[in-house]
Amino acid sequence: MKPLFLLILPALFFTSCKKYIQKKEQQAVTSAITDGQWAVSGYVQNDSDITAAFSGYLFKFDADNTVTGTKGTLSSVGQWSDNIITRTITANFPGASAPLVYLNETWTITDSYTDSVSAKVTDTVNHTTDILQLKKQ
Repeated sequence: MKPLFLLILPALFFTSCKKYIQKKEQQAVTSAITDGQWAVSGYVQNDSDITAAFSGYLFKFDADNTVTGTKGTLSSVGQWSDNIITRTITANFPGASAPLVYLNETWTITDSYTDSVSAKVTDTVNHTTDILQLKKQ
């Protein structure tokens, strides 16, 4: 019979390595998001293109999970979070009006690069899908 620690040691090593890799992935994602400013390059809401509503807005994501949407001299501060396991990003601009209120969702990332992100959210009650595209400036 093998000592118990010989069976547990590989499991602990694997778990430790997995957590280390996830932490490094999280750091890479956070770094990519927080480096620079982002603009909405596309927004389709229930088959209607409303990209123009975001014209002039720039978004700065900070490592403390705040996001600032700025258009000219006006700024709105919200919160953001990401989950690399579920490939989602959540945004919330409390008390925001259109168009920023349209970002208050948990978005599923459908495609991502260091300079662009595509995401969607599906309303299961109304059976609609919104599609968001961000481009780094």
